Amino acid sequence: MNDVIIEARDVTRDFGDFRAVDKLNLKIRKGEVFGFLGPNGAGKTTSISIMVGLLLPTSGQVLINGEEVDKVKKGTIGICPQELVLWDFLTCKESLMLMGEMYDVPRDELEKRVEKLLKDLFLTDKADTVVTKLSGGMKRRLNLAMAVVHQPEIVLLDEPSEGLDPQSRRVLWNYIRNLRDDEGKTVILTTHLMDEADRLSDRIAIIDHGKLLKLDTPTNLKKEIGEGDVVEMKLSHPEKNQEVTTLLSVMEDVHSAVEVDGSLNVRAMDAVGKLPKIIDAVEKAGCHVLDLSVRQNTLEDVFIDLTGTGLRE
Repeated sequence: MNDVIIEARDVTRDFGDFRAVDKLNLKIRKGEVFGFLGPNGAGKTTSISIMVGLLLPTSGQVLINGEEVDKVKKGTIGICPQELVLWDFLTCKESLMLMGEMYDVPRDELEKRVEKLLKDLFLTDKADTVVTKLSGGMKRRLNLAMAVVHQPEIVLLDEPSEGLDPQSRRVLWNYIRNLRDDEGKTVILTTHLMDEADRLSDRIAIIDHGKLLKLDTPTNLKKEIGEGDVVEMKLSHPEKNQEVTTLLSVMEDVHSAVEVDGSLNVRAMDAVGKLPKIIDAVEKAGCHVLDLSVRQNTLEDVFIDLTGTGLRE
């Protein structure tokens, strides 16, 4: 786990006057699930596209196993893009066989791999079904199978759960864990889903506006913003959110109070015990609480604490 497989050194990418990636420096270890977390447009996809050689940086350098990314052997990386890339009128089995043949996988070995992939991704009974007849979840699982049929050392998954139903998402998550735990693959995962990043990633890079804000394990990231709970509130007069936020932020043992998507997030020690005082402060501002919930810190709270905005904005 301590061996570095991918290293980005001062990677920057500009599109005209827009800087999508801004001096990115990070190392990804062999055999880990590495998550890129951030809102849409944060630079996640551009960053990983550069790191696997799909896009050239404006400046900076990417090394894979110590070599320049453009010198890496064909087949080292498997890419499962956010947009489905499938042949509509091939069956699942035909699609996988064709992809394997493109990577020069020996025929007898390829057939075994295809059968295993169909089984692992619950597509065996759809092996002879053409792509146009598959559900959205099945298509996404086939897309993943095509990305790994040649047994790549590194697997890139760009928003793999986008649009999936809960059952398909569970199958996908279990397979991603299997890639790491049973096959020793390095998996790079981009997502804006909090629970996906938290449950799957060994380490997470939080990115916004093309900059790396934090890099650590999910547990350490959540610990970093302090202990305590988060109170989420919707007020009867949202125009007074800022006034109430100011009142709450100076309350004893309140770590922070911010407005997110029209609601207030108050992070505090013993939040339940402080609810009477919190509600009293709201009423003193001339409004009342319409909805209230108390929960533990999440990765989204980490992001809010870093940027003052929600991950989905």
